[in-house]
Amino acid sequence: MHQNRRAVSLSLFSMLAGVGLAPMQALAQAASAKPRAQAVKRYTIEQFMATTSLTGASFSKDEKQILFSSNESGIFNAYTVPVGGGKPRALTASKTDTTYAVGYFYNDDRILFTRDGGGDEQNHLYVRELDGKERDLTPGDKLKASFAGWKPDGSGFYVVTNERDPKFFDLYLYEAATYARTMVYKNDSGMNVSAISRDGNWLAFNKPATTSDSDVYVYNVQAREMKHITPHKEPASHAAADFDPASKRLLFTSNGEGEFARIKSYDLASGEVKEVEKADWDLLGTDYSRNGRHRVSLVNRDGSIEVRLYDEAGKPVALPKLPGGEMRQVTFSESGKLMAFYLNGDRSPNNLYVHDFRSGKTSQLTRSLNPEIDPNDLVEAEVVRFKSFDGMVIPSIYYRPKGASPSAKVPAVMLVHGGPGGQTMRGYSARIQYLVNHGYAVLGINNRGSSGYGKTFFRADDRKHGMEPLWDCVEAKTWLASQGYIDPERIGIMGGSYGGYMTLAALAFRPEAFKVGIDIFGVSNWVRTLESIPPYWEAQRKALYDEIGDPVKDKEFLVATSPLFHAHHIRKPLMVIQGANDPRVIKAESDEIVEAVRKNKVEVEYVVFDDEGHGFSKKKNAAVADAKILAFLDKHLKR
Repeated sequence: MHQNRRAVSLSLFSMLAGVGLAPMQALAQAASAKPRAQAVKRYTIEQFMATTSLTGASFSKDEKQILFSSNESGIFNAYTVPVGGGKPRALTASKTDTTYAVGYFYNDDRILFTRDGGGDEQNHLYVRELDGKERDLTPGDKLKASFAGWKPDGSGFYVVTNERDPKFFDLYLYEAATYARTMVYKNDSGMNVSAISRDGNWLAFNKPATTSDSDVYVYNVQAREMKHITPHKEPASHAAADFDPASKRLLFTSNGEGEFARIKSYDLASGEVKEVEKADWDLLGTDYSRNGRHRVSLVNRDGSIEVRLYDEAGKPVALPKLPGGEMRQVTFSESGKLMAFYLNGDRSPNNLYVHDFRSGKTSQLTRSLNPEIDPNDLVEAEVVRFKSFDGMVIPSIYYRPKGASPSAKVPAVMLVHGGPGGQTMRGYSARIQYLVNHGYAVLGINNRGSSGYGKTFFRADDRKHGMEPLWDCVEAKTWLASQGYIDPERIGIMGGSYGGYMTLAALAFRPEAFKVGIDIFGVSNWVRTLESIPPYWEAQRKALYDEIGDPVKDKEFLVATSPLFHAHHIRKPLMVIQGANDPRVIKAESDEIVEAVRKNKVEVEYVVFDDEGHGFSKKKNAAVADAKILAFLDKHLKR
């Protein structure tokens, strides 16, 4: 599924978190089980990390195997599993660099996959040949490449790479047989290729103006003509989704006519725009199955993902009934007779399923949750809302620990998502469940500026970072304290990336509010972060400057909202976690805030991972970090 309208802000600062789901039988039993009187069993971080994370799916040509990505080995690699069930088999064996499967070749069992270097995000595209040998299809230093789609007959595939100019991504067509390539589009405008028509004659581009205002362009490859198809006056977000199978229409998302994004179509011959689909929430995108007989849409419904499936006539298709979670990452086989997907729930990670439309049978192919963990010991999330200081309603995802009561009050952690513009959603998080399992209430706040709650809410934090969004977090602390079973004197704040910035901002600008803070690769100095945006973010630079501030024109404002320059106000214990290879929030951000806070004689624990970037790609590192987080919280919030 293509990225939604907020990909600009989500991609730069979003916290990388594992989201996944649960074994059907275990969750069905857990859902029907009565609450148990005995104490909840406590699990170690090693037990949580023994759970496997899975993502992606691609059917082999004979439709007997499904390719996916798994971190069973401790880091993501490419695996395959029989459609009829069986033990997954590893196809790649990297021990140092994250490897994600892209898909099987259409006409044989070669596979494409991507790999970066220790979290540096300099991804290259590779092929695994039939004999198991690996070949880098995008060799070179300091380049980033991505898969962009297949030709319908499988004779070639598209790749974007910034090897010619670090700022811009050119589009190439590779021959599947020889890997010879030709340039399809030389990109000097900074727009992002988002969709390619099946006949190869049309390209769709997304062009951001701000993080809440963007446009779609279509390019006629034969005529070499570019056309703007989403003119508008008031700020609105538009994003290309997919061309129809006949290459006659482009489907795209637009929130130009209301608070939420809907699906529209653009007729390539006439220019006529029609509404295709809408909901009371954001439609994240839509795309067609390989044979064109199905279309899948995703709705972001109040922090949960809703899948909609249609046939080629546009009529809804019934989805299999599944307990204990949400369907995600839907993929069809070439024939359209098989559908692979993941089931996602609050109490267990992603599990891969396959549905056979001929028999109506749905089969579970993986069991990702560590069998030592009883789902009954984990907790379901709850969507809650509270009014902030100015009356704005703030939605959040809340996890209440078992056993919490007015006579047994518990500490709490405010969890702030990445972004700006991210969203805390329901779904499995090992870190959250680990903390809740050890007696902490966790509130994943969707402060103003978060995605998913309308464009007015999304824009409410523009040029206000460190102020109104932070005040929402302080009001959330008041809500937590009002529950009656949370100790108001034992509430901390934690977040990654932009959430790390919010943590530092809370300690610097509202030093009385939280007892402790945990900053995970967070921004401490907006001026430097905006100056050090990776070259391949050139297309989004103006949009980010518009929302956050221009490091030259708005330097005074950015200094005023950067915690580093106000570190002398920080008096509460602080933990800082950083990846040495992070290209988005560079290590200097953490180095300097740690040094500045230590000058205050304040306790600071600094944890650096030499082989990580903007997030955790290796289980062993995530385990170390989470164990240290719990120990730090226990030291300062447990009595």
